[in-house]
Amino acid sequence: MAEFGFNEHHHNEIINYMRFARSKRVLRLKTIDSCFEELKDSRLVEETFTVDEVREMLDGLQVVVRGEVEMELINTAHTNVLLLRQLFSQAEKFYLRLQSDISELENRELLGQVAEFEKTDFKTTDKINQETSKPKLAPLNESGVSELLNKEIARLQEENDKLKARLRTLESQAMSVLDEKTKAERALKDLQKVQGEQQLGTQSQEISSLEDTVAALREDYERSLSANAASQKDLQENLISAKHDLLRVREQLALAEKELDKKFQQTAAYRNMKEILTKKNEQIKELRKQLQRYEPNE
Repeated sequence: MAEFGFNEHHHNEIINYMRFARSKRVLRLKTIDSCFEELKDSRLVEETFTVDEVREMLDGLQVVVRGEVEMELINTAHTNVLLLRQLFSQAEKFYLRLQSDISELENRELLGQVAEFEKTDFKTTDKINQETSKPKLAPLNESGVSELLNKEIARLQEENDKLKARLRTLESQAMSVLDEKTKAERALKDLQKVQGEQQLGTQSQEISSLEDTVAALREDYERSLSANAASQKDLQENLISAKHDLLRVREQLALAEKELDKKFQQTAAYRNMKEILTKKNEQIKELRKQLQRYEPNE
């Protein structure tokens, strides 16, 4: 059956089936022969027979032979169904769906190949089997299925362990990135705090100086108020001017604070810190996506 592309195991299985079919065929042919022999022994005892007697004998023989042939055909069909049942049962254990082409059962070319095999290779195989006894290959039974399933379970378990190890590595990397992000945020806050304290110190000094100036002007105003009423108007103008200067200086301080904050944001340290935080955030997002991919669905 090399032209059919079967391996050695299936080749032997087909030989076993054809041997079984041949034994059933030989047995049924012997039964049919016995029907004819029985007719000869029981009815052909006279030298001459009438037409009706011959017709009666042939009709009786037809009924017997028809019954034997019909029984053999039915038994062959049922036997083929049982054979297909074995094949389908083995296939379903591995979640396979076998299909058959009924039209190929009447393919003359393939039937001729089977007949040629039965005449040549099958007889040669029978002769070899008679000379040398070889152990038969065991059919696929429950123990074989269990072994395959155990191997598949072991493979899946190993793959699951690898995924768990990968997940633990990703979690460790995620925790490391989170720690680095926390340290970077803390360093940025400390840097901003230092800059803010420096700005507040400078502003406090300027405000204190202006307040001292205003206080001095107010003292001068109060001292000169009693001494010279004429100069009161000038002192009031100076006080108003000083207040205006104070408001202007405060506005300048506010603008300077905004400008200083803007310059701080443009410094290399601030930009580097901001880039570090941006990269860390991107790494955390990527690691979270990977964690979601490897976490089992609940």
